[in-house]
Amino acid sequence: MMDLFSHSMRQKMETESPLAARMRPKNLDEFIGQAHIVGPGKLLRRAIAADKLSSLILWGPPGTGKTTLAMVIAHHTESNFEILSAVMAGKAQLREVVSRAEDDRRLYDRRTILFIDEVHRWNKAQQDALLPYVENGLITLIGATTENPYFEVNSALVSRSRIFHLEPLTDDDLTVILDTALNDPQRGYGGRPIRLDDDARAHLIRLSNGDARNVLNALELAVESTEPDSEKIIHITLEVAEESIQGRALLYDKDGDAHYDTISAFIKSVRGSDPDAALYWLAKMLEAGESPRFILRRLIILAGEDIGLADPNGLQVATSAAYAFEYIGLPEGIYPIVEATLYLATAPKSNSAGAYFKAVEQIKQEGVGGVPNHLKDANRDAKGLGHGQGYKYPHSFEGHHVSQQYLPDYLQGTYFYQPSQEGYEAMIFERLAAWRKAQEDNV
Repeated sequence: MMDLFSHSMRQKMETESPLAARMRPKNLDEFIGQAHIVGPGKLLRRAIAADKLSSLILWGPPGTGKTTLAMVIAHHTESNFEILSAVMAGKAQLREVVSRAEDDRRLYDRRTILFIDEVHRWNKAQQDALLPYVENGLITLIGATTENPYFEVNSALVSRSRIFHLEPLTDDDLTVILDTALNDPQRGYGGRPIRLDDDARAHLIRLSNGDARNVLNALELAVESTEPDSEKIIHITLEVAEESIQGRALLYDKDGDAHYDTISAFIKSVRGSDPDAALYWLAKMLEAGESPRFILRRLIILAGEDIGLADPNGLQVATSAAYAFEYIGLPEGIYPIVEATLYLATAPKSNSAGAYFKAVEQIKQEGVGGVPNHLKDANRDAKGLGHGQGYKYPHSFEGHHVSQQYLPDYLQGTYFYQPSQEGYEAMIFERLAAWRKAQEDNV
């Protein structure tokens, strides 16, 4: 009687559970996204299909399919499948899992796969308690984490696991997920008349930030909170979509003019030393769902191209911001992006690194000149050909500098690099001017 009651209760919970839970894929054919790890022929897909998994850690942002992938594995495997949440469970619950795993191995020669959600939340002692059972093969670990496992998971566990990095879902992925939910008559809304306007659809997808759970939760709220119209159709407009996902639609097509125009305005504002305008365009991009990684890449380029040696720390700040964002993600990852934007916008500017292209143009026009004899490698042909003879070692001279020829003969006196007199580069300007004068006097 209890079994019948439990079965009935479970069925009721499944039908009344949130849309995101109902639409969770049951097999790899239903799984959307992450083709780089579960696409046809990929290692993880082959291992799941063959039920030959080794320990692995699934690392990626929320809503990218980590738990779903674990559930797909649970449906495919003949192993005993156990689930723990690192938020709720501790050593006591782990010991219970280990005890059952030992019984299954001894009595039925059956393996145990243990899925630990939010595995990074276990402290070192808890993770250490798991390690011996992963090492001896009693337990195959599947860990899920939103944090970088190389920092947040014990190195011993990481070294015994294969890391799979899940990426934010693409707009195409989210479109498929949305359409599946709208058309599925059993788990989704296929049995209800729903009209989703194109601009509403685009808005839901854009503001979901690559998170399947976000887009499904927003769709569910929109459908369940909207009264049917006179034709008994649930009409989801842009206004409804904005309310459902708590974000106002912005004119921003990531493949259209608004995308290119806005990033252009942003970069030109930073280059033009206007931090207020830079923040405005940054806010527009991030609120419209622009990829933070795209913005950070452009800031790194700008640091080299427009800040340069006027402030050598600019490149460090930009690259550190990119690293910090990868480490913490959204929403807190906005702070390092803002910090890099403000730092670069208020830094002294120099585009002197463009001197490289002058050297390239010189080579294209006149070819590559020969290396002066005293600059050639003396380790191989010094005796026979005199390579390296006459070279003056700068560290042997006062100020660790000595004037001598470094360019081919016909380029002597050619200067590609012209330092600005801004920030740190002003010191380079003075130093280089003295060195160049000494070299001219020596020729």
